[in-house]
Amino acid sequence: MNRKRLLRRLAQGSFQNVSFSDATDLVEGFGFRLARTSGSHRIFTHPDIPELLNLQTVQGKAKPYQLRQLLRLVERYNLELEDDE
Repeated sequence: MNRKRLLRRLAQGSFQNVSFSDATDLVEGFGFRLARTSGSHRIFTHPDIPELLNLQTVQGKAKPYQLRQLLRLVERYNLELEDDE
């Protein structure tokens, strides 16, 4: 799924059944970079944000509460989505 479509879907409140690969692609589209991996957890950092972002895969899907955390960070720090690569 392309980044803008996924962002629109999340903004409408549809957090269920988002594939983990789509979620990590969206996170990277906002400028986050993978800092480390610990089991099923992926820890992302952003050069302009002091907070860490944690995403966890469960049966290939991203956890809804972690997607909501991503949206809160995007709003709080006015992050811009990069174009799809």
